[in-house]
Amino acid sequence: MANTIAVVFDFDDTLVPDSTTMLLRERGLTEKDVDHFWNVELKALVANGYDSTLGFLKLFLDRVGPDKPLGSLTNADLKAFGASLDKHFHPGLPELFDDLRTAGHENGGFPVRFAIVSGGLQAVIEGSAIVQSYFKSNVYGCVLAEAGDPMRLDHVKRAINFTEKTRYLFEINKGLSPEKTLKNPFLVNEDVPKAKRAVSLRHMIYVGDGLTDIPCFSLLREKGGLPFGVFDPTDATKAKRAVLKFLMPHRVISMNEPRYGKNDGLGALLRAAVVTLCNRIVVDQHSAEPADESE
Repeated sequence: MANTIAVVFDFDDTLVPDSTTMLLRERGLTEKDVDHFWNVELKALVANGYDSTLGFLKLFLDRVGPDKPLGSLTNADLKAFGASLDKHFHPGLPELFDDLRTAGHENGGFPVRFAIVSGGLQAVIEGSAIVQSYFKSNVYGCVLAEAGDPMRLDHVKRAINFTEKTRYLFEINKGLSPEKTLKNPFLVNEDVPKAKRAVSLRHMIYVGDGLTDIPCFSLLREKGGLPFGVFDPTDATKAKRAVLKFLMPHRVISMNEPRYGKNDGLGALLRAAVVTLCNRIVVDQHSAEPADESE
């Protein structure tokens, strides 16, 4: 198995504030409209049996088209909006990414790879220059397809919900490229011998903020990886959820506000976590009984 460390992030509310909310506002929806979208319409769909991700995508697409609130949006428009997100990345980014790579190099020469696994819109995420620079093609998000004349976003091509997120950890684990698995999603089910896997789950870090990240937290906890939670300490509801849903069940190592500088709680922990994994790789190389890497 390659001696690579993977640091995997959720996107919305983890690296940046919620990008879909920002997009809705940028396209002219009022605060009242945005609140109604998330807290009335989406909740009603979920109560009626919709998967929450599919519900949000339905509501989004319902607003796309001539004479509709979002207009005739295309994937190019989503990427153009994504380019505006660079100024919204949380404090300490993108410097954190450089520091984590340096830590891997200085503590054994181990490569550090970054990926994003998000229930947000992939085209928006990929529009960011920061994402293009540090994550390249290692972005997994919801994908929308275009149709019509003129072309506009019309239907869902891929949706990523909470349990689906773990699939992409295994794609990273097995060294499968996003381009290949987007065309053939069954590749992730192929058996890959442990010795040929690209990144051990024991050598992964996952950073996320919400209930949709719990399956990834739990998987890495079980397999020996390092999950970290993010929350907004100014929001009492999210603070309570952080304690009840993440910390008390021991799903994450810690919960921190999304600040990634060297002297910030989460930023310092992530830098230390990469050093810890470098040391773990050295130990694993000399272990008579390597950790289990099933699935």
